[in-house]
Amino acid sequence: MKDAKKDPEIVWNQVQMRSPSGNPLVFGHSSRPIPKLMVWLILFVSITYVIYTLKLLTASVHLASGDFPFTSSLQRRSLTPSFLNQTADSKSPIHRHRNVREKPVSAVQIQGAPNQPRPTEIHDIVFGIAASSKLWQQRKEYIKIWFKPNKMRGVVWLDDRVKYSPEDKRTLPPVRVSSDTSNFAYTNRQGHRSAIRISRIVTETLRLKMDNVRWFVMGDDDTVFITDNLVRILRKYDHTQYYYIGSLSESHLQNIYFSYGMSSRVVPYVH
Repeated sequence: MKDAKKDPEIVWNQVQMRSPSGNPLVFGHSSRPIPKLMVWLILFVSITYVIYTLKLLTASVHLASGDFPFTSSLQRRSLTPSFLNQTADSKSPIHRHRNVREKPVSAVQIQGAPNQPRPTEIHDIVFGIAASSKLWQQRKEYIKIWFKPNKMRGVVWLDDRVKYSPEDKRTLPPVRVSSDTSNFAYTNRQGHRSAIRISRIVTETLRLKMDNVRWFVMGDDDTVFITDNLVRILRKYDHTQYYYIGSLSESHLQNIYFSYGMSSRVVPYVH
């Protein structure tokens, strides 16, 4: 009975474990639990990231199934008359008993192949660059990184007039102010009216009526183009056909706010 009535403090000191330094070891979490709001926020961001990643992967698989990236399947299905003649000629019964070592002569070789167009060069491309007058002094430095005035053609489209120094004339494309778009209806509550002006840059560049243009390339003033890669890619396409080439922006918000759904786009000058 005496043992049962021992002082609780003495009993606690007897069973409490201590470290070599003499400090008591405390089991369990010492920090406060994470608030529920933080848990829901992390869960929401994680789910959004997974959904957006799956969307990009699905789009990449769909685009990789064709011969060329980022193009419509209607373009890949188009067949020229010379290709149809060559295909029909190869299936002719006359070729059934021909020696496999003998090289067949196609109809294209007999009639003479048409003159192949020269490869696309950088001077065949015109850049339409979307810029903001408020950020012009900072963003123009990005354009100077890749644009070569003596080799390339392009126009910078601004929403208002800016200072254009003699040095800018030597290192930058010409600067123009975009036309007024206030008469256009805009109903995207999540976006900004500047998207209308930006989406019309290719049209306004086309109206300048430049000579010997094959492709129009639209991009932002903070986009750095690797022009050698751009020319190499565009050489795979026929500039006399209708294409709309581009990719999703690296920013998820830009893909929502802007109607054209990409950071840059390329269209041929079909005329």
